[in-house]
Amino acid sequence: MTSASVPILRWHGLDADARRLALRRPSERLQKRVFEDTKRIIDEVRSDGDAALARLTAKLDGASIETLAVSEAEFAQAQAQLTAAQISALERAIGNVRRFHELQRSSALSVEIAPGVLCERFEVPIAAVGLYVPAGSAPLPSTAIMLAVPALIAGCPTRILCTPPRRDGTADPAVLVAARLCGITRIFKVGGAQAIAAMALGTETVPKVDKIFGPGNAWVSAAKQLLASEPGGAAGDLPAGPSEVLVIADESARADFVAADLLAQAEHSPDAQAILVTTSAALAAATQVELSRQSARLARRTILEQSLRDARIILVDELASAFDVSNAYAPEHLIIAVADARRWLGRVFNAGSVFLGHWTPEPMGDYCSGTNHVLPTGGNARAMSGLSLADFCKRITVQELSRAGLKDLGPVARTLALLEGLDAHANAVTVRLDALNGAGAA
Repeated sequence: MTSASVPILRWHGLDADARRLALRRPSERLQKRVFEDTKRIIDEVRSDGDAALARLTAKLDGASIETLAVSEAEFAQAQAQLTAAQISALERAIGNVRRFHELQRSSALSVEIAPGVLCERFEVPIAAVGLYVPAGSAPLPSTAIMLAVPALIAGCPTRILCTPPRRDGTADPAVLVAARLCGITRIFKVGGAQAIAAMALGTETVPKVDKIFGPGNAWVSAAKQLLASEPGGAAGDLPAGPSEVLVIADESARADFVAADLLAQAEHSPDAQAILVTTSAALAAATQVELSRQSARLARRTILEQSLRDARIILVDELASAFDVSNAYAPEHLIIAVADARRWLGRVFNAGSVFLGHWTPEPMGDYCSGTNHVLPTGGNARAMSGLSLADFCKRITVQELSRAGLKDLGPVARTLALLEGLDAHANAVTVRLDALNGAGAA
């Protein structure tokens, strides 16, 4: 990999089409094929259940598994494989994530809109949730934490987890331990789009759930979208596909820090994307060199070589333009590496999660700062938020009218119903108003 492998583009010299290409995500090139492949996988699981899961696991993960469910013996073996320091780190991360998410509890709402007209709202947990923890090129116990902690706090009665097996047929021990520490006891060794299909449809072994959570590759994201659109299908949390980061940096930023942040996301997968937007030509050039230097000594350099082909360094004339570029891209992760970073927070409109200043590397949010790392990708941060406690709950509204309340507000509903040409709606109000008037009720 050469220092010039990541191109530097001058934003103000690009026309509209060139700008769109500069911000194009790698997964867009694969979209049609991904959905076709995913539909075939879903249909296979629908037809053959557990047998399909076994076939697909052997074909796609290279693992032969006799039983899908993780046994008590496997949980015990996983616990024994982790050091005390590793377990302590998981526990501290869990504590921080729990603290941040517990503060997201919403209180019941009750208000008398008008005399005799009471409106309320209360929350109930989603009954059955399926959590997906990827482990394709790297196991992600941190994702188990991000999903299982809010599911536990919300009180979802049924919580299951799917994660791909390793080639020896076992699940990653850190994922198992993290999940257990968060109260998850039912884990199945199946990954990819087939895992999403299993949780959405149900099989002989994997129970059907009401909603599926968790990030994954383009096939996982496609499976969630396809299955959520089916009648009776499981809802999906949000499009959380290939990872992405955008760094906004000025001359105060350090090239080694910026390059490290870009590489931290680029190492996830060949279709991950890393973008730097900067006002400094000197920083742009120095970051090119740092990307080459640092990637050469990292373990996942083969993946980095592929993902950096879609990396970009974009030069802008002023910081305001940098935020315009970022908002147009709507990144999953946004790092603001500029002087007085907090001052610019008000210019952020589209981002999954923001990392402020030179001393806030993105992996802190991935692991242990407390915020959730399941975030919208693919530009969906324009309209969607990252995962939160609210995603594991349903909010149900209630209204109750007294006789006086109906007598006062009923004519408004009747008038609006007739305005819409829905006389049966109007009639449901009228028969009650007539009863009130006939009875002489106040």
